[in-house]
Amino acid sequence: MANHPSAAKRNRQSQKRRLSNKYYARTTRNAVKKLRSVTEKEEAKELYPKVVSMLDRLAKKNIIHKNKAANLKSGLSRKVNAL
Repeated sequence: MANHPSAAKRNRQSQKRRLSNKYYARTTRNAVKKLRSVTEKEEAKELYPKVVSMLDRLAKKNIIHKNKAANLKSGLSRKVNAL
């Protein structure tokens, strides 16, 4: 338990941020899975920019590492171009 008011506040803030980060990370992971499972090239081309944007936002907020975002984007672009 926090012994200081500022520590208690920090605890509340970090819990809120944790839930928010978890939500956005999970949503993005689901979008990546959906894009990977697509077999139509047109649908993949339509979905790709949205997923890239989500990954960039997560990397910007330090929810995922920027290199992880870059690796995911690279793999997804190869998949979309191979269709």
